[in-house]
Amino acid sequence: MRVGVLCSRVRVEEKLIFQALQDRGVDGERIDDDAVTLDLTGGLDGYDVLLIRCLSHSRALYASKLLGDNGLRTVNTYQVIATSGDKLLTSLALAKRGVPTPRTRVAFTPQAALEAIEEMGYPVVLKPLNGSWGRLLAKINDRDAAETILEHKHTLGGYQHSIFYIQEYIEKPGRDIRSFVVGGEVIAAIYRHAPHWITNTARGGEAMACPITPEIVWISRAAAETVGGGVVAIDILEAPDGRLLVSEVNHTPEFRNSIAPTGVDIAARIVDYVLRHGSGQALEVASMEPGR
Repeated sequence: MRVGVLCSRVRVEEKLIFQALQDRGVDGERIDDDAVTLDLTGGLDGYDVLLIRCLSHSRALYASKLLGDNGLRTVNTYQVIATSGDKLLTSLALAKRGVPTPRTRVAFTPQAALEAIEEMGYPVVLKPLNGSWGRLLAKINDRDAAETILEHKHTLGGYQHSIFYIQEYIEKPGRDIRSFVVGGEVIAAIYRHAPHWITNTARGGEAMACPITPEIVWISRAAAETVGGGVVAIDILEAPDGRLLVSEVNHTPEFRNSIAPTGVDIAARIVDYVLRHGSGQALEVASMEPGR
């Protein structure tokens, strides 16, 4: 089997993936998304499956669409990348499926956004529709901050700032949970501890092993299934009343900081799924009902 890895940079994660491919005697080849060109009616010849690890959401989105429509199996698929790469589409999919998630409002003008924020009550979190690593998140504590941030976004303009995605602020216990779902199976989970309200490890959060409870299994599988399965990371918030809420779904998860605390060879599990998918043998594990 010949596996292509479409990526922007060879980070620690990609090095581990290439090593896992080599360990299995598989020919894995890096495809630089800076240099690749794609035809509308053809694919990348000679590959059985393509693992998409682009840093750019738009590159991952359109590459998966072009290649998938021309018969090449991709991980993740266009459906997964399109849904989970857009926070609004993710929230819509989760709500439709009945997966618990923070209350969310959407507005198209600063005035409407301010009214929505006032109705929801402070604090709230304002997020861009696309992005990772906790960038461009804003916790808004009062009306003065809301007016200032909304004015800044409106003045900056551009696609990232033209839709106001407003989510209720969940008072976390100094941490959140990230679970890794591969082919419908929850393979690992970590707590991300931080004194700051943004707990991403890219922003200094400390990763520690998280026990995989039946509740975490259910909500992680349900969230992954909602966006289309594949290889995803689920960000889960623990509400003060004990509820688990899905905050976001990531279709190109980083995992370097999650291997040591969990003891799980995440790269190997991803590669095994990619190989099964490439051979047409990948089956998603069915999601369980709550409490089962």
